[in-house]
Amino acid sequence: MNPNRLSPVDALGESPTPPLARGSVPRSRTNQYAALKQLIKQNGLLDRQPTYYAGKITFTLGLLAVSLTLVLILDNLWFQLLNAAYLAFVFVQVSLIAHDCGHRQFSFRVSWKNEWLTLILGNLLLGVSRQWWIDKHNEHHGHPNQIDVDPDVDIPLLAFEEEQALDKRGLARFVVKYQAALIFPLSLLQALSMHHSGIQFLIEKRAKSTLAEALAMGTHFVVYFGLLFSVLEPLQALLFIGVHRGLFGMYMVSIFAPNHKAMPVLNRDSELDFLRRQVLTSRNVVAHPITDFWYGGLNYQIEHHLFPRLPRNKLREAQPIIKDFCRDHSIAYHETSVLQSYREILQHLHEVGAPLRQAKKVR
Repeated sequence: MNPNRLSPVDALGESPTPPLARGSVPRSRTNQYAALKQLIKQNGLLDRQPTYYAGKITFTLGLLAVSLTLVLILDNLWFQLLNAAYLAFVFVQVSLIAHDCGHRQFSFRVSWKNEWLTLILGNLLLGVSRQWWIDKHNEHHGHPNQIDVDPDVDIPLLAFEEEQALDKRGLARFVVKYQAALIFPLSLLQALSMHHSGIQFLIEKRAKSTLAEALAMGTHFVVYFGLLFSVLEPLQALLFIGVHRGLFGMYMVSIFAPNHKAMPVLNRDSELDFLRRQVLTSRNVVAHPITDFWYGGLNYQIEHHLFPRLPRNKLREAQPIIKDFCRDHSIAYHETSVLQSYREILQHLHEVGAPLRQAKKVR
C-alpha cells in the first residue's frame, strides 16, 4: 500500500493516527492533530445526532413530496419549469444528506442499515451510484488538491495549474483557454456527468453490490421519466428534465467549487502532515444561518476535512476551537465571503488559462 494513502475508514471518518509520508513528517505534528481531536471530543462534538438527522431527513423528503405533487397537479408549463428549478434545489438537499450519511455523520449501529440508507438516497432518489461516489470522495478526502491522486483535481475540461493547462489537447484545450467564463455554463452538465460515471462504474462491476445498485438506479430513471412523460407533453417533459438536471448540476458545482478550487495544489509526493494538508487546501465560506443551510454545512470545509464524521449541526461549534488551534500553531486558516470565494476561483482559472491564450496571440 502507498504509505501516503488513507484507508477508506480514515478518509470517510477521521484518522486517529494520520498516515505519514515515510520518514518525513515530525511526530510532534502528528501529536498536534491528536491534541485537536481530543479537544473536539471533549466538547462532545463527535457524538451521534440521531434526532437532528431524523428531522433533517423527514423535512427534506417532505420537500421532495411537494415537488412530486406539483408535477401531478400543475397544468401550466411555466409553473412546471419553476417546479423543475425547485426540484433541482431539493435534489441537492438530498445529495447533502447522502454526503453526510456517506461520512457516517448519521449512522446506524449495524453497517448494512447504513449501506441501505445511502443506496436509497443515492441510487434510488438521485440516480447516482453510492459506491462510485464513496470511492471517488474517499480519494479526495485522503488527498485534497493533490495532483494525480485527488480525482477532483483531474477534470478533463478544466485545469488548476499551468502544467495541466499546457497538457490539454483538442476541445479541452479550447475550453481551458476560457475556463473562467465557461465553468458555470459547463456545470449545467454536471448531473449528466455523475449519472454517466455511475453507470459506467456499475457496468464495469466495480461496486460491492452491483445488482442492488443497478436495480435502484434503474427504478429511479423508470419512475422519473415515466412520471414526466405520462403527465407532460414530450417537449414539455424534455424542457423539465433540462431545467431540473441542469440546475441540479449548477447548484452542486456552486457549493462544491469554493471548497478547494484556487487553493494550494500539492504535488503527488507532498510531505505535508495530515493536519496541514487538510487545512491549507481548504477554504471556508463565512458562516450565516442562510449560508449554512444553502451549503449544507460544506461552507465549514476546514472543519469537515479535519473531522468528516463531525455532524453537520456541530460544525459551527467546532469552528472557533479549530480556528484558534490553527492560529496558535501558525497554520493559515482561509475564510472568505461567498462572493470573494467565486472571485478567487474565477481569477485563478483565468490565470491558469493565460498561457494558452498567449500562445494563440503569438501564432
